[in-house]
Amino acid sequence: MAVRFLSVTRRYPVDLCRLTPSAVNRSVVGLFSTAAEHHSAGDDCHGDDGDDDHSHSVTHIRTLETRARKLEEQVHDLTERYKRALADSDSVRRRTQKYVEDAKLFGIQSFCRDIVEVADLLEKVEEGDGVQQLTQYMAHIQGRLQDIFTKHGLEKMRPVGSTYDPYQHEIVCHTPAEGVEPGSIAVVKQDGYMLHGRTIRHALVGIAVKTQEQ
Repeated sequence: MAVRFLSVTRRYPVDLCRLTPSAVNRSVVGLFSTAAEHHSAGDDCHGDDGDDDHSHSVTHIRTLETRARKLEEQVHDLTERYKRALADSDSVRRRTQKYVEDAKLFGIQSFCRDIVEVADLLEKVEEGDGVQQLTQYMAHIQGRLQDIFTKHGLEKMRPVGSTYDPYQHEIVCHTPAEGVEPGSIAVVKQDGYMLHGRTIRHALVGIAVKTQEQ
C-alpha cells in the first residue's frame, strides 16, 4: 500500500504538511481513486485496440480469400477459352489443308470437262470420211480447242515478225529474212503457250538473218 501511495504521490504531488488529518485521508483516497480510474481507462483502451486489430485482420483475410477465389475463377475461364481457341485453330487448319489438297486435285476440273468435249469430237471421226470432210472436221475441232484455251486463260503465242524474247522464245535455227526484218522471228517450229500471261511453254523459233544477196 505504501509503495502504491508513493507512486501515486509522485504522479500527483500533494503538500501533506498543509493538510489536516481528515484532508490527508480525503486526498489520499482521491489520489487512489484518480489513479484507479486512469488505470482502468488505460486497460479499457488497450482492450478495445486488440479487438479492433483482430476484426481488421479477419476482414483483411476474408477480402484476400474473396480475391483469390475470383482470380481462380478467371484463370479457369481463361484456360477453357484457350483450350477452345486451340481446338478451333486446329479445326480451321485441317479444313484449310483439305481445301488446298482438293484445289490441287480438282482445280482443273472445269478445264477437263471442256477437253472431254474435244475428245468426244475426235472419237466421232470415221475412217471412211473423205479428205475434205476430215479437213473441215479437224478445223472445227481445232477451233473448239482454241475456244477452250481462251476460256481458261491459255493463249497460243504468235511471235512471227516480233522481236526475240528469251522469256517466251527459244531459238532453234536461223533463216534468211523474207518479208520480215533481220533479227526478228521469221518462223515458228513449235507453238508456245502462256497461261494468264505466264509462259508455260517456250515457242521454238527461227530468227531472220541477212543473206549475201541482200
